[in-house]
Amino acid sequence: MRLSPLTKKMTALAKAVEWLANAQRLVVFTGAGVSAESGIPTFRDQLTGLWAKFDPAQLATATAFRNDPALVWGWYEWRRAQVAKALPNAAHVAIAASARHVPELVVVTQNVDDLHERAGSNDVIHLHGSLQVARCFACARPHPLAQCPSTGVEASRLEPPRCTHCNGKIRPGVVWFGEDLPETALRTAFKSARNADLLLSVGTSGLVYPAACIPEIARENGARVVHINTEPADTKDATTLTGRAGEWLPKLLDAACGTDPGN
Repeated sequence: MRLSPLTKKMTALAKAVEWLANAQRLVVFTGAGVSAESGIPTFRDQLTGLWAKFDPAQLATATAFRNDPALVWGWYEWRRAQVAKALPNAAHVAIAASARHVPELVVVTQNVDDLHERAGSNDVIHLHGSLQVARCFACARPHPLAQCPSTGVEASRLEPPRCTHCNGKIRPGVVWFGEDLPETALRTAFKSARNADLLLSVGTSGLVYPAACIPEIARENGARVVHINTEPADTKDATTLTGRAGEWLPKLLDAACGTDPGN
């Protein structure tokens, strides 16, 4: 007998609720879809305003920074201003709240914003770096960033600050195309996936490697895997909840733990 879409959805939710209620070691793996619900554009979204004529993928490279550092730095400061104006959404809040109900929680994100931290999550593993850190393009030493204004960063070009050690130009502390993911973060994420008994993959297509290995590693080591995304996951080995993370995660946490994550 073929199940109706509604029955399949309810069956998937019941499984996810049971698994979360009994989870001891939870890994939450998040992607751009979670930040998008807070109004932060993804790389696939068309840019607006002064940036509409640029391709984000062409700005996010070391070559672009060498060729026009003011253009790249200006764009990343504009992105940082967008993040400063954004607020954590219901998904971020539910993820942070789950730490009160699961003995061990690890949050691994592909996002470069700080919305997980602002929602209350601790020790978030950032696989692609963060807009809130920076380093010298020449000597790689960390460089403190001034607080970014929430408005007024609209110029298409902005000269990057200089390194106090070597006078090199400061670059964003994110992973650009063609660069390796930070080794320590990736190794820690893989270890957490191997130790997990439940992994929630939230707001990510799971197509970008090596980060996409994380759900696979968890599943290969015996963990249950639940995909929560607006697009159905292309896998037969995991449970899928199709829709917005900000709708599914609070519902899932409430049903599994008997609590409202907003309180």
